[in-house]
Amino acid sequence: MLILGIDPGSRKSGYGLIDFDQKNFRYIDSGVIHYDSKKEIIVRLKEIYETSLELVNKFKPDEIAFESLILVKSPTSLMKLAQARGAIISACHKNPNQKVFEYSPNLIKSSVSGHGHADKTSIQKMLSLTLGQRKFSTDDESDALAIAICHAINRNRVIASGKGKSARSNGMASSLSHKIKESHL
Repeated sequence: MLILGIDPGSRKSGYGLIDFDQKNFRYIDSGVIHYDSKKEIIVRLKEIYETSLELVNKFKPDEIAFESLILVKSPTSLMKLAQARGAIISACHKNPNQKVFEYSPNLIKSSVSGHGHADKTSIQKMLSLTLGQRKFSTDDESDALAIAICHAINRNRVIASGKGKSARSNGMASSLSHKIKESHL
């Protein structure tokens, strides 16, 4: 099953594509899409929509997962993020059969690292243990892969409950604890 994780943004968005066979994760692709930040957001939304549609058409994922909106200090930034996220989600729903899910930032962190308030470095270390050693171009890229893995871990609970935010996870960290201990030796 191909799972596309997207970390949405109004200036750039991270994406991560994994293959999940109910037991193993396999890295396929990841990166960051940069938008022209010199353009006003109302103009940039078209670019965000179109590049998102291209991404979905290129990879043809079975399921797509997002991080839910986070509280930011600036109301203007929150509005821009919400609009960009809406454009991306709309592009994902261009195919009426596309399955789209969302997860809270704490659930994503908990699923990947075992701790809901893990920092970016911890998340990236766990991703490297799971998907093979990687250099991430930005936090957006690693966040998108974490979102994809979170969905792989929690998808059955989410589909059964119908809610992405209600799923709880022991996460990947508990199943990889032997690798974590080995890496510290």
